Amino acid sequence: MKILHLYHDIMNLYGDYANISALKRILEHSGEEVTVDRISLGGSAVFSEYDFIYIGSGTEKNQKTVLKDLEKYKDQLREYISADKPVLMTGNSFEMLGHMITDGSRVNYEGLDLYDFTTVEEKGKRFTDDIICKADFLEQPLVGFINKSSKVFNIRQRLFTTEFGLGDNDEGGYEGIHDHNFFGTHLTGPILMKNPHFLIYLAAIILGREPDTTHLEYERRGYKITLDKLSERAAK
Repeated sequence: MKILHLYHDIMNLYGDYANISALKRILEHSGEEVTVDRISLGGSAVFSEYDFIYIGSGTEKNQKTVLKDLEKYKDQLREYISADKPVLMTGNSFEMLGHMITDGSRVNYEGLDLYDFTTVEEKGKRFTDDIICKADFLEQPLVGFINKSSKVFNIRQRLFTTEFGLGDNDEGGYEGIHDHNFFGTHLTGPILMKNPHFLIYLAAIILGREPDTTHLEYERRGYKITLDKLSERAAK
């Protein structure tokens, strides 16, 4: 199996590279040989050769740099998502797929326009919070951490319903985007390490069968501890 980790060196905040480590490990425990190709600015990739694509979170400056490069993959990415192939984009990376990003100085950057949502950054502000949220395709809630300078508006394809912590914008209630098997979320942590049930769900999509999960005892304990602590805070 082949995984494509795009912009691994420039979109690499919050230890999100561990999402790839966790995914590779569960696939290998399930009997697969796994190759991870790491391609960055100026490189090239044929998306149809891969079983999974990942982009992590970057600074606002790096996001704009990557946005220019990602434009060359626009048609491939659209076709990949439409074919139900799995894609995960964490942090501010998924914002690049929207209609527009407006930075803190009110400069507009055209997105890939695969979706019609818009992103507005707040100059000199960070929005940080722990979060509990739910997805309609998972029985257990998810936990994670958000650190962003942006608010996202007009997402129609909702990923998570927030129960505690930040959402896409001040209206609250929702976080991230979900279309076919494309998952875009501001949750970091990294999300697949903190939420083994989401890791299992993604691995099952890639494999086309249930993965071997016997090695996830530590991750399950960590998830329970985090969920219990955040639930206590949410109840206060």
